[in-house]
Amino acid sequence: MTKDNNNGFDKNLIRELALLLDETNLSEIELEQKDFRIRVARQLRIEASVPTYAAPVAAPQPMAAPVAAAAVAEVADPAKHPGTVPSPMVGTAYLSPEPGARPFVEVGERVNEGQTVLIVEAMKTMNQIPAPRSGVLKQVLVKDAQPVEYGEPLFIIE
Repeated sequence: MTKDNNNGFDKNLIRELALLLDETNLSEIELEQKDFRIRVARQLRIEASVPTYAAPVAAPQPMAAPVAAAAVAEVADPAKHPGTVPSPMVGTAYLSPEPGARPFVEVGERVNEGQTVLIVEAMKTMNQIPAPRSGVLKQVLVKDAQPVEYGEPLFIIE
């Protein structure tokens, strides 16, 4: 690894990592070797990742059905809720198999472990995301065609 005289970092490596971010649509890359560590990150622009597929956005509205006040207080911080289903990857979340189709699951429905609950598109690959446990879908925390980050809460299943 070559080092630049100004600050000790290889500017060409940083440029290559930044180009790799653009090519793969990742939001960050971290590289670590022995005592050297570098992290290159960028912010994603939502309008760039919401193609014509975003037209049927009206479909998820019924899923955000009113919930009892006690339940709202319980999920004030969805990331800490024990039934939270986090995103396993960075990408774009789709709640139905195709535009205009019925969502995979709706609030109040029973889901079985392994049942597909949504799709996360990453690097032009549609990844079916299975329910990690059986239960009742209590809340949908993302909208159709919304960009999601790794670990971001998607659903609450109790």
